[in-house]
Amino acid sequence: MSHSPVLQIEELTGGYSLGHPVLHDINFEVMPGEMVGLIGLNGAGKSTTMKHILGLMTPHRGGVAVRGKTRDEDPEAYQSSLAFVPESPMLYEELTVREHMEFAARAYGVGTEDYAQREERLLKLFRMEEKADSLSIHLSKGMKQKVMIMSAFVARPPLYIIDEPFLGLDPLGIRSLLDFMMEMKSSGASILLSSHILSTIENYCDRFIVLHRGAVIAQGSLSEIARQAGMPGAALEDIFYSLVKEGGE
Repeated sequence: MSHSPVLQIEELTGGYSLGHPVLHDINFEVMPGEMVGLIGLNGAGKSTTMKHILGLMTPHRGGVAVRGKTRDEDPEAYQSSLAFVPESPMLYEELTVREHMEFAARAYGVGTEDYAQREERLLKLFRMEEKADSLSIHLSKGMKQKVMIMSAFVARPPLYIIDEPFLGLDPLGIRSLLDFMMEMKSSGASILLSSHILSTIENYCDRFIVLHRGAVIAQGSLSEIARQAGMPGAALEDIFYSLVKEGGE
C-alpha cells in the first residue's frame, strides 16, 4: 500500500466571500486505507471543506490534492478518484434504484461483470432488492439515502467523501454502512467521514479532525486528541465537547 496521501489539504483558506473566509489555514491528510472523522459543530466549516475537496468552491489560498494532483492540473483524473455521499439525497425522480446505480457505474467506467456483482451485493446488503425497480420518487427518505450510498459504492475510487450518512437510516442500515465502509477501508480505500453521531464513529475512524470556527483545533487518533484535550482515556464525545468549549462558543 502506498505511503503517499490520497487526500492532502494544505493551508486551505476559503469560503463564499473573499473578505470573509469560512476556513482558515486548514491542513490535514487522509492516507490509503484510512477512515478519518471530520467533526465539528454546525457552522464549523465541515461542508465548506468538503465543497472545496469536491471542486465546487475555489480556495482563496492554499489547495487540495487527490493522489498528488489538483483539480486544475487534471480535472478528469481528480474527479474520477473520488465519490461523494451528500447529507441530503439528490436523486432523479423518474429513475429507478437500479438505474441510479447503473448511471454511476457508467460514469466511473465500471465493467459489466464487476457492476453486476457489486449491484447484487449492495442491493442485498442494504435490503433494497424488492425496491430495485422502483422509481426514486416513491421511496422513503431512508431508502433514498441508501440509493445515494449504493451509487457511490458501486464505483471503487480511492477516496470517498461522506457527509452525515446516517441521517434517515434505520439501525440495520447504519450497521450495514459501517461494515461496508470497513470492508472498503481494508481493501485500501480512503474515507473522509463527517458525522455528528460521535459515539457511532468513535470505534471506526482511525483519526479525527476537529474543526471549530473554520480552523483545525485538534487532530489525530482518539488517544492523541484525548491528550491534546488533557483528557486521556475519555470518550470522543466528551473530548469534543471540552475542545469546542475551550475554543469559545
